[in-house]
Amino acid sequence: MVHVLITGASSGIGAALARVYAAPGAILSLTGRDTERLDAVAVGCRERGATVESTVLDVCDRTAMEQWIERRDSTVPLDLVVANAGISAGTGGAQESDEQTRSIFATNIDGTVNTVLPAAAVMRRRRSGQIAIVSSLAGYRGMPGAPAYSASKGAMKLWGEGLGGSLARDGIKVSVICPGFVITGITKVNRFPMPFLMVADRAARIIADGLARGHGRIAFPAPMAALAWLGAALPDAFAQWLTRRLPSKEQSA
Repeated sequence: MVHVLITGASSGIGAALARVYAAPGAILSLTGRDTERLDAVAVGCRERGATVESTVLDVCDRTAMEQWIERRDSTVPLDLVVANAGISAGTGGAQESDEQTRSIFATNIDGTVNTVLPAAAVMRRRRSGQIAIVSSLAGYRGMPGAPAYSASKGAMKLWGEGLGGSLARDGIKVSVICPGFVITGITKVNRFPMPFLMVADRAARIIADGLARGHGRIAFPAPMAALAWLGAALPDAFAQWLTRRLPSKEQSA
């Protein structure tokens, strides 16, 4: 029996991961923002034999997240918590608005922290468990077309890498997930070519395999990961010149 908790499970990678882990004997605790879509994911997972508890929650609500995670852990101890909930905002050729920037930081940073800290607290008591933080290859270098999104994902990448060392002393594994372009609600509005674009189900299988192997960083696809690493290593002046020529995203949230 395995108990997996996933935020942002109503669509995209979160929904695909729920389907990957759905099997007879599995327990899934799922949350998302869209009731109808979350219910549909839960039904599909139950059809695969999993026991599912789905709850609509705002990951930005610290108290609600703490209470939900503690309640789910008290039912059956959590084995894996995936902090996946996140949003993006396109620029449409201009900078992200002040409101978009604040919303991105609140969801992608505070929402992740509100998931990871209570998960680590319950796992620390029994000195076991695994936490996965969904970042992005966009977090390797700030992109002029999406500076707040890049910054939020970069912050969670570094935080997760640091936590991997500190929580290892408590018997907790931490993995940072850095996908490239995946077909989700975040990318569907992009009107520019997205190299190595993959469907969410394939991305979920790559993630689940990496988590099963205990990898600290799961970055994919490999060619995009190499380009992201190179972009972060380039001299700033050249990187700025290059990234200013990349297309901007359409507005989305």
